[in-house]
Amino acid sequence: MTPPNFRTLDLNLLRVFDEVMAERSLTRAARNLSLTQPAVSNALRRLRETLGDDLVQRSGQGMAPTPRAVVIWPAVREALRQLQASLIPNEFVAAEATTAFVLAMADATAAELIPGLSEILEREARGVSIRVLPLTTRDPRRMLDEQACDLAVGYFPSVVPDLTAKEQNGEAMPFFFQRLYDGEYVCVMRKDHPLAGGVLSLDDFCNARHMLVSFSGRPYGFIDESLAALGRERRVVLTVNQFFTAGQVVAHSNLLTVLPRHFVRVTGIAEQLALQTLPFAVSPVHVDSLWHRRSEQRSAHVWLRQAILRAAEKAFSI
Repeated sequence: MTPPNFRTLDLNLLRVFDEVMAERSLTRAARNLSLTQPAVSNALRRLRETLGDDLVQRSGQGMAPTPRAVVIWPAVREALRQLQASLIPNEFVAAEATTAFVLAMADATAAELIPGLSEILEREARGVSIRVLPLTTRDPRRMLDEQACDLAVGYFPSVVPDLTAKEQNGEAMPFFFQRLYDGEYVCVMRKDHPLAGGVLSLDDFCNARHMLVSFSGRPYGFIDESLAALGRERRVVLTVNQFFTAGQVVAHSNLLTVLPRHFVRVTGIAEQLALQTLPFAVSPVHVDSLWHRRSEQRSAHVWLRQAILRAAEKAFSI
């Protein structure tokens, strides 16, 4: 077979190949590239003829790569990334921008990060605006895929391991994440609660009346999953969808709740609350920013991600 002639290769074909490999779907690739599906199919045909390999084949409802496609994709993606960065290195100028960003996060996360982010906007990007939506799920990938928000920030216990496994296996990465900070959940109650003094036992915890913070409204959370693994359960008598509400309620009741330790200091009522270490092991809480791959190389989005990281570094250096 005659080796492909790189001098006559249409680089647009490589952009199509990269998008199809990332999405494993002709329909989604066409949407992201603002092309028709026949145009994407035609580009793949031309690239197949040039390279002498099918590259992708239909598999169920999507597209599966050939072994050669898996081998060449990382190099193609990196080359495209470097080319884009070279051609538009300073596209986004914060001081001149009027971009509007939409973020999704819980109220506890917003309380930690938005003050620092607001200072950055005031100092560096006065024309930029931020709109914060409530995060109502531990898996915001659908929100990002449907472009309901630019960036989601929170604790995503199933999403991040899934993306990490895909990356290690060389699979498509439709989403990316960045670790912002690590947190710890603690049992919170009013200052003069009968359980506020001494060591909180597992029996005390399970026998008490609890309030649960649930974004979705489902009266069962990761604390309950940890208890179930021990063959125990607690009695949840009230479920709310905001951490601030939980703090106010426990400050004036006998209910217990579980909140991020760092959040308590920004409630404005920290002096009314007592914190107790949970009497059982729970998985570490990692707070990450999560975004769709379509935003990975957009300079405005890169600036946004860095601004949020800086806000997190400031918040947790206190």
